[in-house]
Amino acid sequence: MSTHGFTRRNLVFSIATMPTALGLAAPAVKAEDNADSEQEIIHSAEAIHQQMLFLASRDRVYRALTDSVAFDRVVRLSEAVASGMVPATAKPSRISRSVGGAFSLFGGYISGLQVELLRDQRIVQAWRAASWNRGEYSIASFVLADEGSATRLIFDHRGFPAGAAQHLAAGWHGNYWQPLAKVLAQAGH
Repeated sequence: MSTHGFTRRNLVFSIATMPTALGLAAPAVKAEDNADSEQEIIHSAEAIHQQMLFLASRDRVYRALTDSVAFDRVVRLSEAVASGMVPATAKPSRISRSVGGAFSLFGGYISGLQVELLRDQRIVQAWRAASWNRGEYSIASFVLADEGSATRLIFDHRGFPAGAAQHLAAGWHGNYWQPLAKVLAQAGH
């Protein structure tokens, strides 16, 4: 129903006939191009959601994740170094503190770009592992929230290669959260 004599049907018809009314040819549409949009949606995409509580301020957690020297302490305590996957003598971490800047961690095995940096609140990264296909990136989001004198880190990771969720979820614990907790527990850091 329309309040001004112009119905939804009139609008659809007007839009559909607009190209020819303007003297333009309407684009040809093949039957397969006009498929049900439900077929274009993938419902099986994997994602990781983790929450950690760190006995440190948001500022300290944010700095540990965005400062090259501080993050190198995390790397040295990681499972990747303990297992020999990343040599203890690997290239140091490089972490840009600018949106659009690059980061390289774990001797270059992990790299990406800073998508969003909201000091002491949120870090969003285009994140990838060296074993992935060239140009393949995922999105890693770190949200920091106060919980008393501690910090709750709410982490979401999506867009990674199919079948990698279990390996990545374990890797976040062994290479980020557990060593990060140890670094934050050390006095003076």
